[in-house]
Amino acid sequence: MFALLGSASAMTMASSSPVSRFVGFGDPTTLRYDHDQRRRCSWNGIEKKRITFPRNRTASSASAYPLFLNQLNKDSPGRKTYKEVTKPARQMFAREISPQSKDSEISIAKVLLYIAAEDESFLAFNRELDAQSFMRDLSDPSETDSEVRESVQDQSDPNETDSYEELLQLDGKSISEWLSELDAISKEVEAELVSRDIGCHSVQVLEAVNTVLFDLRGFKRTSIPLDPKYFYLHSVLNCRCGTAFLVSVIYIEVCQRLGVPIVGSRVGEDFLIWPKTEYPEELFNTTSGQSLFGIVNGRCVDDPRSMASDLTGKSLLDLDIATNRDIIGIALANLIRVHWRRASRSSPGLMLTSPIRQLNKIRIYDIPLRPQDLRLAIAAAERLLILEPRNWKLRRDLGMMLYYIKQYGEAIQELSISMAFASNEEEVKVMKLFVEKLHLLRLISSLKSPVNGSDRLTVP
Repeated sequence: MFALLGSASAMTMASSSPVSRFVGFGDPTTLRYDHDQRRRCSWNGIEKKRITFPRNRTASSASAYPLFLNQLNKDSPGRKTYKEVTKPARQMFAREISPQSKDSEISIAKVLLYIAAEDESFLAFNRELDAQSFMRDLSDPSETDSEVRESVQDQSDPNETDSYEELLQLDGKSISEWLSELDAISKEVEAELVSRDIGCHSVQVLEAVNTVLFDLRGFKRTSIPLDPKYFYLHSVLNCRCGTAFLVSVIYIEVCQRLGVPIVGSRVGEDFLIWPKTEYPEELFNTTSGQSLFGIVNGRCVDDPRSMASDLTGKSLLDLDIATNRDIIGIALANLIRVHWRRASRSSPGLMLTSPIRQLNKIRIYDIPLRPQDLRLAIAAAERLLILEPRNWKLRRDLGMMLYYIKQYGEAIQELSISMAFASNEEEVKVMKLFVEKLHLLRLISSLKSPVNGSDRLTVP
């Protein structure tokens, strides 16, 4: 089962484009998932690691993060900001999903791994700055934050984007090695089919996939809504526990390698998958108390509260099929929600658009938001806008996140573009008033002294 973070009412806020049918932001509704977690999972970007840093704070201090290690060199002239560190992965993401790429040729798995690599690069960069600041305090309290940042150097050629793919490391593996994990699963399914001495009817292949994924490898769908590691593909492959959506993505990728095309569609709060077949009613035949459709999609199929429980073989034919770009959009929408919720944990009920509706309370925000999680939410929104540049509600939400981190100039720009695309006159009127207030806040903030170390983000 796949449950998006956000209620059905929140879904109406996105544009009428294909991805917009699956996304919605700012809704405080709690995520609902199937629950079964037995295996401990780790993600370098979330799990705190104990690392011993040498006193000279050279590149070896980043040895846990191979990509970042290759971007550090004290003798190199260029300095790195977090945007420069994450740029290679963002470029590869944009290239893979560019308008020139046919949708059928886009590798969902590769794109999701690029997303994870960008976020991990950002987190590794932030940890390095924190570690260097810590060592500065121990060894030379007189050294300034700007001097610490000068030790973060760049030895890379920005034009050599292709070479970066082999340098991108997630839990010690390259992108190609993680893709090989999916290849290995498909080979296990082939071996299972051979052992059964059966043909390649799609239903039989699905039964073998189910055996390998859920019985032999033990993949589980989790009900933990605020742990980001369950929202990244490499982490789910590693610990075999993740959101229902990512388990479905793995299912799609494995079946694709076996020559069995799998399609998916948004149904209520769930994202359901099934094979292309001339006889969809076969998927609903019950064996040992459960249908094949139910095994593939989880408990939502048997939950009377879910719209998925009302589906039949005939009704499947009437559903809108998600494209590869739609599926990537769903993954990014989920990341926006989980990181925003983590960013605003200390302010329960805070919604992205709250200040727009409370113009009399607009101010230079001092509420305790977690800056690192907020940056990750912003990065996910930026990537989703590459897919959906005309999604005015998404662009509005990005503008609001920029407002929360006091980047008023960028917030004004995004909100102004959002107004240009918006079709709701009432929304445009409210946003226009808010932007006018932002211009005033921008002026006030410009009169204040800039804070040293603005590139550095710390987690409260």
